[in-house]
Amino acid sequence: MARSLLVGSLNLESPDAVFAAVGAALREDVARVPDGETGERLGWIFSLAPRFAAVDALELAPASWGEHIDHHFDQYRPRDGVAPEDVEFGNLGYADDAIASYARFRAAVESGTLRDDTRFQVALPTAFMAVMAFVDIEHRDALIPAYERALAREIARMLEVIDPERLAIQWDTPCEVSITEGVSPPVTWSFDDAVAQVGRMAALVPERVELGFHHCYGDPPDAESGHGKHWMEPRDAGAMVRLTNAMLDQIDRRVDWVHMPVPIERDDDDFFAPLRELRRPEETELYLGLVHFEDGAAGTQRRVDTAARHVVSFGVATECGIGRIPRDEVVPTLEIHRDVLLPPRA
Repeated sequence: MARSLLVGSLNLESPDAVFAAVGAALREDVARVPDGETGERLGWIFSLAPRFAAVDALELAPASWGEHIDHHFDQYRPRDGVAPEDVEFGNLGYADDAIASYARFRAAVESGTLRDDTRFQVALPTAFMAVMAFVDIEHRDALIPAYERALAREIARMLEVIDPERLAIQWDTPCEVSITEGVSPPVTWSFDDAVAQVGRMAALVPERVELGFHHCYGDPPDAESGHGKHWMEPRDAGAMVRLTNAMLDQIDRRVDWVHMPVPIERDDDDFFAPLRELRRPEETELYLGLVHFEDGAAGTQRRVDTAARHVVSFGVATECGIGRIPRDEVVPTLEIHRDVLLPPRA
């Protein structure tokens, strides 16, 4: 397995800068490289706001969401007289961005900056996450199918240009994680619904495309620290293990990786002990998001050493993307991935 996973965003000026920095620091350590979600996409799901606003069949709803994470999401509902089944979302932007960046990725591979067997990685928030943020609660269930169709179109468009053997798609699952933790904003969805949603997202990815999951606890910008901050810190790895086991039981295709974040202060056995219950096939790689800039390679190594007492054959990552950290910390954070010692595979 690759030693390191890059979760998604990197606070650099362009995809070219991302590929150059990753190639210099982690060329031999990563199997997949994202374009860094640079520019307006550093805000992750916030960049979808104009995409929802552009749907003629929708209108602003009185409700909004996100104040609890210091970010306001306008929410939408079908206009009077519009049936939910008649709502169609347009271009979400994901395919446009992926196709544009893939040309730069190929240039980085052809120049030797990245290895020839590296895959181009695209991260997508699940339909649950997007609809929870941008649709009022009364209409979410009815609009999920339309948004899932839009995601399917985005992936199909990517594959018109990108060789499926060179593509890896990661689903970001903060809504599903929050439901599993039992601390979600007001939603009607149960744990079983969350697992079913993950299964439907997996089914959108063709077999020859690699498939992964980032169990996300959010990373909204925090002006006080200059870094992103979770909406809650996981109590331990238990909820992530529960969600992973349930989704792997349901998904009937290969899952190539699962990522689980680890808070900076958690180098204790209690956090990692639930990983002993993780049921994953040999081909599913586990990446633990225990790399933190603030305590560097030494702190990361402590967390690695504790994790190794409970699970074998894992790689390392940051907790979330590294798009919400100061730019001068990005390359040192990449280097921490490389500098820690991982246990040998069993």
